[in-house]
Amino acid sequence: MWHLFARAVSIGTILIIAYGTQAQNLFVSYLSNGRINQFTPGGVESAFASGSGTWGLAFNNAGDLFEASNSKGNIYKFKNNNGALSSIPTLFASGLNGPQELAFDSAGNLFVSNAQYGDIYKITSAGVISTFASGLSWPEGLAFNRAGDLFEADWDSGHIYKFTPDGVRSTFASGVYGSIALAFDSAGDLFAANQTYNNITKFAPDGTQSLFASGLNVPAHLAFDNAGELFVSETDNGRIIKFMPDGTQSTFADGLNEPLGLAFQPVPEPSSSWMLVLGAPVFLAFRHRLPHRLRQPSEVKKIFFLESYPPR
Repeated sequence: MWHLFARAVSIGTILIIAYGTQAQNLFVSYLSNGRINQFTPGGVESAFASGSGTWGLAFNNAGDLFEASNSKGNIYKFKNNNGALSSIPTLFASGLNGPQELAFDSAGNLFVSNAQYGDIYKITSAGVISTFASGLSWPEGLAFNRAGDLFEADWDSGHIYKFTPDGVRSTFASGVYGSIALAFDSAGDLFAANQTYNNITKFAPDGTQSLFASGLNVPAHLAFDNAGELFVSETDNGRIIKFMPDGTQSTFADGLNEPLGLAFQPVPEPSSSWMLVLGAPVFLAFRHRLPHRLRQPSEVKKIFFLESYPPR
């Protein structure tokens, strides 16, 4: 999809800056057989890799895919080789007790929830494991906000906890028993899937909550694509649902065998392109990398002076 922005930058000149967001493939883990499959943006499914006890999935900034093997206690890595994702896993971390959900911080550290033992592990990019938080009540979903704070869905306590980068914990929301999955949209709102009430709650950054969707069938995982659409796996119902930003719901895939973890493969950030609509002797062109949404003019960082057009 292309988004257009027009602005007069000098008398008699209109410059159109256009950018496109490349559609992403969705990777899905299956609780029934431990496999990982991928879906094209059009919903075409294909096999990617076999696994064992596969649970959560997550991509790092380099485009490598990571898989939590709950039954084996391992984290596996599928390496991105210049845009081609290997389907042969390598062992990234081992000796964990029932790893479930995964989330990366901006520095490339991997955070892993362990519901059974009430812990959150932190694993550096070099594979060094430490305990980031403990004493939780069945920790499930993990998600980072833009400030680098980690949010955790605590199933049994009914809390959503917020952890600063140095591990200081505070309560962001309470009374949400059965919350299992978390995801942030590009505006900084937090979405929480709840299996007790079969709904999705939306939290503003200040903690104000509102009902985003209801009537679901055991929602398990959440993931946003780069167009701002929310994808939800319903493990027991065997389908993946897609929500538009306005809440409009549709079925992305159906007839699946216990889909669980969801992760969108990152794509290279597009750069803006320009074109002249009305000629002028000299004009300015703005160019900036626009990953997900159109930035306001005040956010444009670079200015390039171009030669006069038409050429003399």
